[in-house]
Amino acid sequence: MSWALYRLDRKEYGDGLSGDQFLYTRAAVVAAGREEYESVLREPRRFAKYADGLVWAEALLYVPDNTYARLTGTEWDRGTRYSYESYSNAAGWADA
Repeated sequence: MSWALYRLDRKEYGDGLSGDQFLYTRAAVVAAGREEYESVLREPRRFAKYADGLVWAEALLYVPDNTYARLTGTEWDRGTRYSYESYSNAAGWADA
């Protein structure tokens, strides 16, 4: 999931959105499924229908941690190769 969110962390998607708005909106694109996600990657203009603030998927961000905790009874102390935090993809914001 971090990789999917990281790939959407680009200027053509998030310009003008706050960090949280941008993160939750990217999560909504991921939650919409692989076909929609790949469509948005191919056609950045499709992101606009999510960016209006009506479709956020903040809860998706907690699924891996909550699932791990339920299965193991312990907190998941994880690191990821790619940060899903907004504006962390330096290549995606190179012209910003």
